[in-house]
Amino acid sequence: MELQQMRYVVAVAETANFTRAAERCHVVQSALSHQIKRLEHELGTALFARTSRRVRLTPAGEAFLPAARQALEAAERAAADAAATVGEVRGRLSVGVIPTVAAVDVLAALRDLRRRHPHVRVTLRSGASDELTAEVIDGKLDVAFLGLPSGSRPTGVRSHELGRDRLVAVLAPDHPLARARKVSLADLTTEAFVDFPYGTAGRAQTDQAFARSGVSRDVAFEVTDAALMAQVIGHGLAIGFLPAAYLQRAPELGGLATVAVSDAPSRVEHVVWASPGPSPATLAFLDAIGLPPTAA
Repeated sequence: MELQQMRYVVAVAETANFTRAAERCHVVQSALSHQIKRLEHELGTALFARTSRRVRLTPAGEAFLPAARQALEAAERAAADAAATVGEVRGRLSVGVIPTVAAVDVLAALRDLRRRHPHVRVTLRSGASDELTAEVIDGKLDVAFLGLPSGSRPTGVRSHELGRDRLVAVLAPDHPLARARKVSLADLTTEAFVDFPYGTAGRAQTDQAFARSGVSRDVAFEVTDAALMAQVIGHGLAIGFLPAAYLQRAPELGGLATVAVSDAPSRVEHVVWASPGPSPATLAFLDAIGLPPTAA
């Protein structure tokens, strides 16, 4: 059994098509098909059920795929670790970010990383803090940037605090409170709110602030993205809360009004990574965002 055969199996499983898999692997289809057939002969079972219209994994293929992926990842990590001993950083880096990350310019850090280490291949995705933390723990992400309520800390991962921020009220420009200098949460109890889904860290920041103040609110709209939240607010459907630092680098919010809140929600941004044994690419990226070497 060869690593290249495993790569071919993974490619066919992910594309559900031998032609597209061959294109991805930069080989002719006949060569890819031949190698998979050789592997199936060695295993004594078919990995794919082939018809004229579709390709799907057999039960044996379903069982084979996770371990094949792990073997490929282990081989890539071994090559990266060996290269790192002579100062070359290579391999893959998977980064997760919350949509409102503000304490670090993630894209600028990735630009610096690629300038110094052009052989690093990057996967970048956004999501909620809880989801990203779970994916770091599961090994699906190498690094993630989170925003948590001020009393919470990441668990199950290594972490470093990046910054603290207060949230501000965001309103449509023609809202009666749009020109106010400062309001309290009690001043907003009659408003309809747009917020992140219940149970997420982004939502908990505001829910906890209202609970501490002893007032309630009506969350009429739930969204998963800050840009969509801005659209809901801009149409006058609701008001919302977003971090002040994020607003400074969010052009899609330029037409909205922001008002300081005396008892505003707050959040803490963290960067997290797996423990133990971050990859050379992970360590290089943590260095690019200015993390002290002793923290990594």
